[in-house]
Amino acid sequence: MSVKIPPNQGLIEHNISLTTVVFIMYCLVAGGAFGIEEMISASGPGLTLLMLIVLPFIWAGPQALVSAELGSAIPEAGGFYKWVQRGLGEFWAFQAGWCRTVSSYLDNTIYVVLAVSYLGMILDLNAVEAYLCKAAIIVFFTYINLRGIKEVGRLSTFFSLSVMTAFAFVAVVGFINWNQSPFTPFDHPEKSLFASIGASLAIGMWAYSGYTSMSTLAAEIKDKTLIPKGLLILLPLSALSYILPTMGGLAALGSWDKWSAGGGVSYGNVAALAGDVFLPVFVGVAILANLSIFNSYIISISRCFFSMAEDNLAPRSLVKLSKSHSVPYIGVLSLGVFCLFACTFDFTILVTVSVILLMVDYVLVWIAGIRLRQYEPDMPRPFRIPVGTVGFILIVTPGITIAIISLFLNGADYFLGGMFGLITAPIMYYIFRLKYGGLTVNDAEKYPVNPKTKLAYGDLYRMASIFGLFALLGFVGGYVFFPWYEGAWGAEVYAEAYGNENAFALILDGINLTSYVFSGAALILIMLARKFEPKAVRIL
Repeated sequence: MSVKIPPNQGLIEHNISLTTVVFIMYCLVAGGAFGIEEMISASGPGLTLLMLIVLPFIWAGPQALVSAELGSAIPEAGGFYKWVQRGLGEFWAFQAGWCRTVSSYLDNTIYVVLAVSYLGMILDLNAVEAYLCKAAIIVFFTYINLRGIKEVGRLSTFFSLSVMTAFAFVAVVGFINWNQSPFTPFDHPEKSLFASIGASLAIGMWAYSGYTSMSTLAAEIKDKTLIPKGLLILLPLSALSYILPTMGGLAALGSWDKWSAGGGVSYGNVAALAGDVFLPVFVGVAILANLSIFNSYIISISRCFFSMAEDNLAPRSLVKLSKSHSVPYIGVLSLGVFCLFACTFDFTILVTVSVILLMVDYVLVWIAGIRLRQYEPDMPRPFRIPVGTVGFILIVTPGITIAIISLFLNGADYFLGGMFGLITAPIMYYIFRLKYGGLTVNDAEKYPVNPKTKLAYGDLYRMASIFGLFALLGFVGGYVFFPWYEGAWGAEVYAEAYGNENAFALILDGINLTSYVFSGAALILIMLARKFEPKAVRIL
């Protein structure tokens, strides 16, 4: 039998400074400009710089502004999960919380692998030694996170200062050695402009993502205004830490087609213009940057499942807190154990599954923000975006549009992997809602259960809408977009990537087959809903 759990039971508020909050956020969002090297060689230097300049306004800006507004209005543990719950209800909040958390579990281990790969540039490590280094990193940062937000904040401050100082140095060295235009050529001369944008967009979105992550820690920070303030500081800080070193590096070194994080021209080579000693130093900074992201994400990820468990939508063991530091240690330990296991695997499949999952969170947060402006206009908002509801919609529309477009531009394999990943959200909601009771356990009057389905009223229609939407997107992708966008080169590229000359055709068949399955599931759910749901029920 499910047990009612008081909200945020046992979480302790801490006196955290604005500086510490900004540094933790910087680790969650940026952690340096690593990865942008791939944008340069894939899309051309001019387009890369343009994307880095524009994305803060149409992608990162909406994230930061909406997170600041909703975070100031609803400063609860779980952050974005609670915002979506307030705006759209229990079902959609679970979709956002599950997709974001699972995506983060899959992604976070990559930073350990990257840190050790950078270490391999300095030390000759065999497979066993490399794994032991990964395990040591995971165990150490799991221990730090078990000690609570203050310890995480201290390390984040050190990491952020180190990374920001290093990239400021790169920017200065680059500008001092400026000898050519960093915008020439504008795009890749061997690709169409559309293909060049596609190559840049995914990495640019990744670089400017994570602005909702700090929100999960709101209940543990005494001054509730710090996270909204920190977001407004972080946005220009992260943008400048990408734009200036990249512009300076291209102006000093050029060689845009040779830029790569994997052994090509990189920011370390720019630093080396001031002396050969700075190249290995910069490798050390790269290790610190990846460790900073890993360290910060552990504390953020664990709090989302904690809030879902409070709402009886996840195993109740996840609300257990350590006696010494009041940390949800089951969530922290589960991430550590997962990383110990997952760091031995090739992450290509894991990353493809996580791409669409991550977009779900952002889109639902923006939609929840719109709904709250419409239905709760008088809700206290210590920080309020200074526009009306129509202006709010105009601010978030570019982000929603980019999120949808990116589902296709990431590639057919990423799209197919994401479709499979998406299935887990409504399925796990169904399982957990039946097993643990959901919000009905906490307040049966406010969240009544449909006695015929044992779910909340309208859930069958909501699940049908998810399957129907992605069936539609799948048909567009499988039959129209990917044959047009990747048809000229897809067979060769996917054959090389997956070792099967029919890989591209198999991926397209997989998308189309999955779309038919999703369509069938949507139709079945609609028929069941018409039989078991009341006629007047809201999906959102």
